[in-house]
Amino acid sequence: MASGKRNHHREHLAYLAARILAEDGTQDYASAKRKAARQAGVPSTHQLPDNREIEAALRSWQSLYQRESHPFRLQTLREVAVSAMKWLAPFNPWLTGSVLSGTAGPHSDINLQLFTDDGKALELFLLNSQQEYHMGQRKLRIGDRVLDAAVVSFTVQGVPVNATLLPLDLQRIAQKTGDGRMVERARLAQVEALLAADPATVT
Repeated sequence: MASGKRNHHREHLAYLAARILAEDGTQDYASAKRKAARQAGVPSTHQLPDNREIEAALRSWQSLYQRESHPFRLQTLREVAVSAMKWLAPFNPWLTGSVLSGTAGPHSDINLQLFTDDGKALELFLLNSQQEYHMGQRKLRIGDRVLDAAVVSFTVQGVPVNATLLPLDLQRIAQKTGDGRMVERARLAQVEALLAADPATVT
């Protein structure tokens, strides 16, 4: 009985976190978990669902409450991602995040990884294109390396794009999330293949 109660708590928290992700536009799963726990009035360390459970709940929520709008919004974001990847072709772009996985919502941005050993060349490229951009930084682990990677943020067709700059030699190294899952990534040709699907059936 206790195990069943814990599972019910996890399912409920996963649903709340999924709704937060879908409605608030955040893509921060950890933040959504904590907010869901506060809403449910349970300690933040109490049987929190993992990201797999939240992603499954998010897909379910979107299929119920965004049945008509979600496929077409996702299709639009993937079209913009293709445009951005073609533009950034000299920097070996890969698509990652919610636009690739299919869980992107109305407020989602596009997440790219760019592989280059010359970050200054990217900045020069953006300046020559008269593209406004902002530079930031994030910490991530790839293989056995922990990196402080530069992140360049800009917009394409009004959609926010966040591109993480990584060394060229890491392009073929498998990446994992904090909970041990493989990071899903796709090259331009793979994203174009997704776009060949009927918008009504894109997931």
